[in-house]
Amino acid sequence: MTTRVIIVDDQAMVRAGFAALLAAQSDIDVVGEAPDGAQGVELSRLIHPDVVLMDVRMPEMDGLEAARRVLMLTTFDVDDYVYEALRAGASGFLLKNAPPADLIAAVRVVASGDALLAPSVTRRLIADFARQRPAARGKPALLLKALTERETEVLTLVARGRSNAEIAQTLVLAEQTVKTHVSRVLTKLDLRDRAQAVVFAYESGLVAPGE
Repeated sequence: MTTRVIIVDDQAMVRAGFAALLAAQSDIDVVGEAPDGAQGVELSRLIHPDVVLMDVRMPEMDGLEAARRVLMLTTFDVDDYVYEALRAGASGFLLKNAPPADLIAAVRVVASGDALLAPSVTRRLIADFARQRPAARGKPALLLKALTERETEVLTLVARGRSNAEIAQTLVLAEQTVKTHVSRVLTKLDLRDRAQAVVFAYESGLVAPGE
């Protein structure tokens, strides 16, 4: 199957570079480009792409506002936009100076329904921003009660950046069983993917920064 991608960035050269790189892949089709978040949102509603590759700093409507309206893979420099973009619903983040192979892989990861978050980076970044800008914990903390003890253990390990294989080894479970637990956690907490699960774990107080 071909992954249909839209590129949203206010720099024409960046759009052209990303488009050329992605279009060269047999399983990726660049179906549109936009110079700002507002046009990116409208284009996405018209075309319904599989992945929106979007910068976070743009005129008219920035990537954060657009992230609240469109499922996407976000591309931007490291700063406090990382945490805010994840909270807003971005499926992941990638630095603009990442190797071309990483960008291609990122599009495929997000298109498959997974969150693009390197475990080691996830833990450091989200813990850091959760420490600096804690959110209200009332509702998230209450939602935790819907989880079983095992599901809570799995969510804790997800938030600490563990892969399914690592969680399976830690809890002495089959990897497929871990996948089932993760799926149930996402369903019970009304979360879309692991990225949102990590943010939720910090905001609910299940995992504290620095642990």
